[in-house]
Amino acid sequence: MKSDFGYPCWKEEHKSILKNLVGKNIKMLFSGGKDSSVVMYFISKAAKEFGFDFTAHAGAFPVSRYTDTEKKRIESYWIKRRVNITWYDIAKTDDHLRSSENPCLICQEERKKLLKDILTSSIDDWENLVLIVCFSLWDIVSYTLEQLLGDILSDSEQQIGIESNKRFKETAQRFYPIIKMKEGYTVFRPLIKYNNDDIFKIITQEGIPLISIPCEFKDLRPKRILEKYYEKMGLRFNYNQLLAFAKQSLNLPDISSYSAIAKEDYFLDIF
Repeated sequence: MKSDFGYPCWKEEHKSILKNLVGKNIKMLFSGGKDSSVVMYFISKAAKEFGFDFTAHAGAFPVSRYTDTEKKRIESYWIKRRVNITWYDIAKTDDHLRSSENPCLICQEERKKLLKDILTSSIDDWENLVLIVCFSLWDIVSYTLEQLLGDILSDSEQQIGIESNKRFKETAQRFYPIIKMKEGYTVFRPLIKYNNDDIFKIITQEGIPLISIPCEFKDLRPKRILEKYYEKMGLRFNYNQLLAFAKQSLNLPDISSYSAIAKEDYFLDIF
């Protein structure tokens, strides 16, 4: 089934949120991948239309992906659209990732630490902060399947079940497009209701450059393996149906269980 997904459709879906971004301290987390690139395209258009400002922040990690040439190539597109990207160097090499049993976990932990360091050193008014993060519908479909498989395996492998539940506590909050947190700041996920083919459609139509150096660890992530299956089968998903299933069958935690978490714990353990 073809989709009419585009900026007008997305804007209409999020109009009530976009109108309230005026005057906020908006920080967008950018990676150069497909999801964050489409979000940046939409947010940059909305910023002009609704009259708000935002800043883009990117952790250049794993190091091997973010060469100076790559960063300049991506920057050149966004500078023309009056968007400046602040790049952060997390490490000098990827050697510690290559020697790790779980490089993806190390990468995620280091990105969380970087974000916490940036925020704690730069944010005075937490109530005015809006964080824009970039997950898609296919991400939460994969989290759902990971949890189902983890629950099945946990009967015979207790440790797998424990790790699966810990992982789900982190990923389940990403089902919610927007969360108003305890200290007053907001976490906004503008792309969580949309399929990968919707996202690639915008990339192609607008000629948006993506980071071209593949992550050497990408095949270790379950969601990358599952995405290949969705593509092969030509699958599309419905956000409302998935959310209803997660609440009924996976005991998806209520949004209030996340909004009450103190920021120190949220950014290191959950985000």
